[in-house]
Amino acid sequence: MDLSQVSPSANARRASRASNADTVRNAANAHDSLQYALFDERPFLRRLTLVDWVFALALVAGGVFAFSHYHAYMHYYDKLVLGCTVPALVVLGWRWKPSRLLMASIAVLSIGAIQIYQGNLARAESTFFLKYLLSSQSAILWMSALFVFATFFYWVGLLARSETGGAIGMRLTWVAVLMGFTGLMVRWYESYLIGADVGHIPVSNLYEVFVLFCLITALFYLYYEKHYNTRALGAFVLLVISAAVGFLMWYSVSRDAQQIEPLVPALQSWWMKIHVPANFIGYGSFALSAMVGVAYILKERGMLADRLPTLDVLDDVMYKSIAVGFAFFTIATILGALWAAQAWGGYWSWDPKETWALIVWLNYAAWLHMRLMKGLRGGVAAWWALTGLLVTSFAFLGVNMFLSGLHSYGKL
Repeated sequence: MDLSQVSPSANARRASRASNADTVRNAANAHDSLQYALFDERPFLRRLTLVDWVFALALVAGGVFAFSHYHAYMHYYDKLVLGCTVPALVVLGWRWKPSRLLMASIAVLSIGAIQIYQGNLARAESTFFLKYLLSSQSAILWMSALFVFATFFYWVGLLARSETGGAIGMRLTWVAVLMGFTGLMVRWYESYLIGADVGHIPVSNLYEVFVLFCLITALFYLYYEKHYNTRALGAFVLLVISAAVGFLMWYSVSRDAQQIEPLVPALQSWWMKIHVPANFIGYGSFALSAMVGVAYILKERGMLADRLPTLDVLDDVMYKSIAVGFAFFTIATILGALWAAQAWGGYWSWDPKETWALIVWLNYAAWLHMRLMKGLRGGVAAWWALTGLLVTSFAFLGVNMFLSGLHSYGKL
């Protein structure tokens, strides 16, 4: 048959069938690839790529450099912390690949700032990049502004159903975390420029731990955002971070809290380097779970229901946040008891801070018990998580404001 006699409509139908077949095949191939990615049964180490190993090698090289140059100034516990931190960061980078660029950027900016200082703290006021970008105060101010802007764009993305708004909010959050960690690293160095007897890890007062709280809460949120492929929760989680930023700004202006001060005797201990960060991983996770609880309550009542993740996803994020926070808060409480025994001669003295820490621990222990043993779900769990934020906030801040005791060095 002469092909020229075939009608155009027949050719079109034939082409359409071929196109549909290609689409089906491509979809099947994509599905097979996804299934392979999700159910790759090879051992974890066998799944690592060359880039993964180069990343690990770079971190190990950095750890070796730090040890070889500064081991004479390190106590045995500093060496232990360094030895544990390097493999922990390697595994984090393997499991959560976006964190690699963050680690590298923090290192580059922090080392760059240290090089600009040239051992002279006065350069923070005379050098452009230090004065407006990389000194600890400048970097933390950038962090604060970026978190507020990120909150705005996350809400724009949620309310306007704007992919662009959510994407901008996410990127601003990443940059805020970068500037915040850079600020803390540079502040650590600045404390030693003031004096060798002044130098300390920047987790010693409310100003520094509020910065740490913002960073930890944001990092946990960014992980869950990537894991669950949703940006709808950013609008809620960034609210509590912006509230912390607001307190940080007020505290800085009214108390001049951004100034680096020598440690009080009770804080001159290596326990502080591990107790405080573990504590604030707990606080950050509990705060995140509370804001997810708010989203759960709104969705359950039909508000923003079509814009938020499913109730099952919200419930899962809430549970995982509380579980992680409880684990670290338990570790921090044990470490705090060991520190108290060394500093005050007893593991537990029913100091107001200790008492409220126990109340926080019991609250989330009960939540997890009801979840695992009684199947706690739904609105009750969400309201309980939200109430937990009030309990945690009082333990974190209210005790310092209204009560006195052995921890009175932390009063506002």
